[in-house]
Amino acid sequence: MNFLEEATQSPVESENSLWVEKYRPKDLSDYIGNEPLKKRAASWIESRDIPHLLLYGKAGTGKTTLGKLITKQIPCDHLYINASDENNVDTVRTKIKSFASSMGFNDLKIVLLDECDFLTGNAQAALRNLMEQFSMTTRFILTCNYHEKIIEPIVSRCQTFNIVPPNRKDVAIHLAKILAKQGVEAQPDDIALIVNKGYPDIRKVINNAQQNSINGTLEIVKEDLIEGDYKLKLLEILKSAGKDKKTAWKDARQLVANEKVNDFTDVYKFLFDNVDEYAPGKSASIVIMLDQQTYHDSLVVDKEITFASTIAQIVQSI
Repeated sequence: MNFLEEATQSPVESENSLWVEKYRPKDLSDYIGNEPLKKRAASWIESRDIPHLLLYGKAGTGKTTLGKLITKQIPCDHLYINASDENNVDTVRTKIKSFASSMGFNDLKIVLLDECDFLTGNAQAALRNLMEQFSMTTRFILTCNYHEKIIEPIVSRCQTFNIVPPNRKDVAIHLAKILAKQGVEAQPDDIALIVNKGYPDIRKVINNAQQNSINGTLEIVKEDLIEGDYKLKLLEILKSAGKDKKTAWKDARQLVANEKVNDFTDVYKFLFDNVDEYAPGKSASIVIMLDQQTYHDSLVVDKEITFASTIAQIVQSI
């Protein structure tokens, strides 16, 4: 069964809005990925209390959504601030302090501070003081892309969680459900291409799908979609290697040289995530090889040679 068949058919909703907002999870059960953390969140919601939280990870992986779901399902007064817009010490000393110190309608207050890695050093120092001063009544949910930019006194006061993106199949199933609800017909290969283009940013995946949905059909021009994304180009080259190994090897090597890639970490992960697409039936041996090559990559200076060797072995294996 493919992910289109797994999608739940639902009536088409009439309102016109951004899909990424329209289909933002409304309940913890709708949130995909990070299952261990979801279980913890469910226990916090049941107990009606949470610790200070620091949620970090790549853009579009669900940090803010999870923070909002927790805040919504616990009886509390809440304040949302995006630190990319309000990042100075005055925001902390006035807006956040006023909220934390005021009389509320509930016993608990929650401050959801989004993109807190944008806070200045002085703002972070002031925030640390507020976390201590109002610890009896106020909890802080902090989200960021780069947790190393957060001062240690804040990190040490939080339970810290790396929000990892759900796997590509789960994202594809999620997107297929959205398309079904919108009454948009789509081919599995087109959904896979949209997912690979935006992954791990789920927002980008959904926005790209909406952009390419025309008159009830997901219309993909493959050449336009992969343009500018060398990893998708590499995937297409490897998928053709079974027909012409020599050309595939030449094109892959030229692609990497043209892109001037210095860090191949994301590319190795991409090859691992998509191994069943370019090497069906041979994924086990290629995964073992990728593991060996990534270890070797960490030890050598000229990483391009190691990666070229990786591609050569993949092409020969297909």
